[in-house]
Amino acid sequence: MAVGIYFATTTGKTEDIAERLHGLLSGVNSPKDLADISDVSEFNDLDGIICGIPTWNTGADSERSGTAWDSMLEDIGGLSLGGKKVAIFGLGDSSTYTENFCDAMEELHSYFKKAGATMVGYVGKGSYTFEESKSVVGDSFCGLPLDEDSESDLTDERLENWSKQLKGELGF
Repeated sequence: MAVGIYFATTTGKTEDIAERLHGLLSGVNSPKDLADISDVSEFNDLDGIICGIPTWNTGADSERSGTAWDSMLEDIGGLSLGGKKVAIFGLGDSSTYTENFCDAMEELHSYFKKAGATMVGYVGKGSYTFEESKSVVGDSFCGLPLDEDSESDLTDERLENWSKQLKGELGF
C-alpha cells in the first residue's frame, strides 16, 4: 500500500509534525513539501494520502492556509480520487485564534471529498479548548487538530493516538 504525507508550512511547524508522524507510521513515504511538487496528479498513484495544513488566514472563507495548498485546491477538487483514503492534520492556535481554530483543515477536507476520496482520521472535539472551528463536523474534527503554540505538551500523545487510528483506517 502506497501512502504519502504532504504538507505546506510557513514557520516549519507543519513540516516538523509531518516528520514526527512519518516516524510513527512505518512504510509511509517520506513527507513532501507541497511547494516542491508541480502537479497534484501524483496523488493518483497513492492508495492513501495524509495532508498537513496550517491556518493563517483566520476568518477567511477561502484560501485559509496561506500556503501552497491554497493554489492547488481547485486542482485537487478536479481529480478523481475514488477508492483513495485521505487524512488531514492541521495546525492552529486555540488560545489566540479560538474562533477560527484549525479552520483550513475543513477547506482541504471539502476539496478532497469533492474529488471522491474517502475521508478518514476524524478526531473527537471533546479534549480541545476552542470556541469555533469550520473543521468541526458533528462532534468531531475532520482530521487531527494540533496547537503547537498553546498546547504543545499534548502533541506527542495526540500524534501517537492518531497514528494508531490511521493504521487501522488506512489499512496498514
